[in-house]
Amino acid sequence: MTKKIFVAATGQDCGKTTTSLSLIHLARRKYQRVGFIKPFGPKLISYQGRQIDMDAALISHTYDLDADLDDMSPVVVERQTTRDYLDGKLKRDALLAPLEKAVAAMEKKCDFLIIEGAGHAGVGAVVGLSNAEVAARFKAPVLLVTGGGVGHVIDSVHLNLALFREAGAEVRVLLANKLIPAKRQATVGYLQKAFASQPFVVAGGFNYSPILADPTLRHIARLLKVPMHGSDEQSLRIAHHLQMGAASTQRVVDLLQPSTLLVVTSSRDELLVMLASLYHLPEYRSKIAGLVVPGLSPVADIVQRIMNDAKIPYIRTTATTAEVFSLISDDVSKIGPEDHEKITLIQHLAETEMDFQQLDALF
Repeated sequence: MTKKIFVAATGQDCGKTTTSLSLIHLARRKYQRVGFIKPFGPKLISYQGRQIDMDAALISHTYDLDADLDDMSPVVVERQTTRDYLDGKLKRDALLAPLEKAVAAMEKKCDFLIIEGAGHAGVGAVVGLSNAEVAARFKAPVLLVTGGGVGHVIDSVHLNLALFREAGAEVRVLLANKLIPAKRQATVGYLQKAFASQPFVVAGGFNYSPILADPTLRHIARLLKVPMHGSDEQSLRIAHHLQMGAASTQRVVDLLQPSTLLVVTSSRDELLVMLASLYHLPEYRSKIAGLVVPGLSPVADIVQRIMNDAKIPYIRTTATTAEVFSLISDDVSKIGPEDHEKITLIQHLAETEMDFQQLDALF
């Protein structure tokens, strides 16, 4: 009989996909055939000639599961899906049928199956298939992932528990993620006290990691919807700090921190030249992850030549400096199939920060 886990969360960006990657990595040591399904794919990418959910693509690429792609992302949610459903052009059964087929197929060939929801327990309710309802329908016990903290975590867990109970889904584990290392024991302890009367176990997940949380230059380029100028290796550089190049040239240089992404408007010739020149020096190359150059004014020809000669990675956009800085600051980086450094770190951390034996026994 297939062991199933429905990986849910109290909201977006709690670490569901990181948890799924970890569970598969650890489960493959015990189970011969481990599978993954993303029932509804709200974030689509092109992968292996298909439009599928980016989390399904990530899992497939990481664990060589391309043969199961059609079942891993059975329903893709496009911009018009919600409206078509509400207008009566799309029926619930039309969404449910491929999902049931995918789960049945994976149950036949898997010993261990992870079903990963999208967002909080109520996501999907607009088409009659919330995460809570999907977990209940396929009798998959729930592992509920939260962010770090105490007060707001307790509040959001109670909101989600109400939906799971209404649907008849069983929450077996609450996994607190993105924990501050110095507060890890205390945070988990308070959550255990808060939910002592509940029938599920409270466990600690991953500690907060800047490497996992911060974006690569490739991610920033995709976010801004413009190309990145640089090598493939440079595109995977993780930007740990974001700095606005608004101060004097010397002051900007003095404020550089390790792996800084600088937003420098296209008219700041002297600053662009200085940063490109410093990129030649090893002690500064470690501090300069790359540049985002916004603005309608073209970069001066000689400045462009200096930047190209330095081979400093940069992203050019006609958006305003304020728009770029706000967009990058507000973004939460998602892990993609090409983020090998992050994936390797997740697998390593899973072995030290996740008690798979305990989780496996609970499910």
